[in-house]
Amino acid sequence: MTNLKKWQLLESNMVLDHPYCQVRRDEIQLPNGKVIDDFFVHVKPDVALVLAMTPKREVVFVRQYRHAMGEFFIELPAGGFDPTQEAPEIAAMREMQEETGYSVNYLQKIATLYDRPSKDTNQTHLFFAENATATGKQNLDPTEEIEVLLIPVDSVLEKINSGEISVMGTVTALLLGLKFLS
Repeated sequence: MTNLKKWQLLESNMVLDHPYCQVRRDEIQLPNGKVIDDFFVHVKPDVALVLAMTPKREVVFVRQYRHAMGEFFIELPAGGFDPTQEAPEIAAMREMQEETGYSVNYLQKIATLYDRPSKDTNQTHLFFAENATATGKQNLDPTEEIEVLLIPVDSVLEKINSGEISVMGTVTALLLGLKFLS
């Protein structure tokens, strides 16, 4: 049995409320009695991420520019969603189709993970899908320019080890999903 205690929320105010960025300022009291009046929390939508494999044993990836780092990254198809409005599986299938033009009929849950629970409110829902097939064109947001890559399953671990695939959510999904890929 643990003696750890939760922090007590005394007050909470949204200090930045923009459709693409929300920041909450909490006043909290620690178990030792100390009050922190400026604990900032990034309120983020959940994320659905898909590790999809084609019938030819290729993993479907996207390559896109990520402005915060000023670089291009290879990632698994993923996107944010509001879990009160959409189920994670539906969001995953939708994002897969929108970003890649590939569709899947069935998803298997890999895991639900937390990226940064100290400061972020979201969960990341990881899924695996087989038999991904090209069924249409991409349906990208105005801020998206995405290249679809098909990488043979046998090359994926090498690309992680070389740093060519380096985004945390993608690497985590791939490593957890290796049992599905073999």
